[in-house]
Amino acid sequence: MNNQTERLTMGQALVKFLSRQHVERDGVTQPFFAGCFGIFGHGNIGGIGQALQQYPALRYYQCRNEQAMVHTAVAYAKMKNRLQTLICTSSIGPGATNMITGAAVATINRLPVLLLPGDIFARRNVAPVLQQLESTQSQDISVNDCFKPVSRYWDRLYRPDQLLTALPEVMRVLTSPAETGAVTLALPQDAQTEAHDYPTAFFEKRVWSIRRNRADRRALEQAAAAIRQAKRPMIVAGGGVIYSDATETLKELVNRTGIPVGETMAGKGSLRFDHPLNLGALGVTGTRAANVAARQADLVIGIGTRYSDFTTASKTAFQAPDVRFININVTEFDGCKHQGLPLTGDARVTLEELLTLIAGYQVPAAYRAECEKLHVEWEAEVDRIYALRNQPLPSQGELIGAVNTLGDPNGVMINAAGSMPGDLHKLWRCQHPKHFHLEYGYSCMGYEIAGGLGIKMADPSREVYVMVGDGSYLMLGNEIVTSIQEGYKLTVVLVDNSGFNSIGGLSRSLGQQGFGTRYVYPENGKLPGDEPGGAVRPLPVNLALTARGLGAHVIECKTYDDFVAALKAAHANRETTVICVPSDRYVGVGGYDSWWDVPPAEVSEMESVREARKAWAAKRVEERLFFEARQV
Repeated sequence: MNNQTERLTMGQALVKFLSRQHVERDGVTQPFFAGCFGIFGHGNIGGIGQALQQYPALRYYQCRNEQAMVHTAVAYAKMKNRLQTLICTSSIGPGATNMITGAAVATINRLPVLLLPGDIFARRNVAPVLQQLESTQSQDISVNDCFKPVSRYWDRLYRPDQLLTALPEVMRVLTSPAETGAVTLALPQDAQTEAHDYPTAFFEKRVWSIRRNRADRRALEQAAAAIRQAKRPMIVAGGGVIYSDATETLKELVNRTGIPVGETMAGKGSLRFDHPLNLGALGVTGTRAANVAARQADLVIGIGTRYSDFTTASKTAFQAPDVRFININVTEFDGCKHQGLPLTGDARVTLEELLTLIAGYQVPAAYRAECEKLHVEWEAEVDRIYALRNQPLPSQGELIGAVNTLGDPNGVMINAAGSMPGDLHKLWRCQHPKHFHLEYGYSCMGYEIAGGLGIKMADPSREVYVMVGDGSYLMLGNEIVTSIQEGYKLTVVLVDNSGFNSIGGLSRSLGQQGFGTRYVYPENGKLPGDEPGGAVRPLPVNLALTARGLGAHVIECKTYDDFVAALKAAHANRETTVICVPSDRYVGVGGYDSWWDVPPAEVSEMESVREARKAWAAKRVEERLFFEARQV
């Protein structure tokens, strides 16, 4: 029995423990934490800050914004299929609460990240400290309590010995495919600096196995029977396909059976774009091919999807009266959605077992031919949009086409918020599972550049194309500095829409004329609307100048041809390059037989709003809860 101990502060013990945690899947072992981002203040400088300085085995990275560093960690974890992540530490107060948005991004997208905010004094004799939230009802509260609803595990450690029981739980949650998300350890600033005699065994190398859990055999047999009976089955490929490394197994299933595939935001890239049975994006931001197939599907096989309202077109996508659902997911919670049969297990091994059980099954030849025709027609539509030469400004679809066509086919495109996610979901042609990186669980503006940095850190061999609108860029573009500092080249395509393009279109669709969505001067004390051809005075914002001020190489464009030349020049550069290009905010990509439930005002003096309400009410009746769906 080893009774040896090592006297360390809580901060030192924490860093030492984390640096020795590893994960293993399919016989491949790697360190789980690739480093730690942080900004130091009175809440963490003498504890975690000193420990990171003392133990360089856990690489420290400087950043510019606490929210951004969490975005970087989230993107890194996504790129690594949740098998690695980064740590983020902050001082107490605004530094800590800046991370809450990032925590929500991580938890909603089911991606692991460890957050270590400093906290108030455990011994309480120094109070109220700088940035302390006081309560008349309890002394056991701080701003870090705000992390609770957006964390999969939350704890506050008042004593250094509490690490011994907290950290194993931290690792259990972070490495669990079913439970992972943001984990928050609130660390009082005095406790971080206090010493304890820790057992040396606590710091031995630990390997956490990521197991491929198998679905219940009876449920698999029921699913196989349902598939064999299906005439118009359809697969909904979610992020779980990619995280499980199940893309090749999915392709084998599709090739053998002829079942077509529609892709979610997280699942795009599960099947190469040119596979004849890849119908592309599904739902609100979906293709006509996928949405037509979904509407008539009699069996929906969801793989690693949580069925967000964008995927289901606000529960209007699947309209066959007898439609049934089989849901392959690591969580029973998602597996039971839409009254489906849950196959609770790892996507890859579950598909492998299903392949055996449905050997010889193929969809009817006419259905397969119909789906292949839909695929061909959709690819022709993408070609049409890519070939547009809108004047005087290029359309967003054209710009996407240029990046997709001229960019490195082994690269990664990243985006998160605005109108671009929908256009990219429809139009981007994925050549590998990591070609398309969208944060759309939270659709967080500001994720793009910080996330691009995380992707590049996870795989420096790939070119990273950050596509970002001016609204998102102005919210959080400062990690350009970090990319330059660390030598991680990004190609940032900064699309200038003169405002919030996405909600401008949404506002117009609700009859509200784009109110409050343009970057313009007020007229007579009121911001003008956003109608095409409207007279406005644009703000004198110089986005190119801001990017130069952050240290990036900047290329300014006015036309589509300028943009093509800029992409080629950026590829040759070895430093972070920002390509600034204007686009026509009124030339969008179609809705393609889909709908999103955003209710207009029920009463209004505006005729346009009243008309929008009528259209919404007529469509809302198609929403389904699937209680009437037949049990598999």
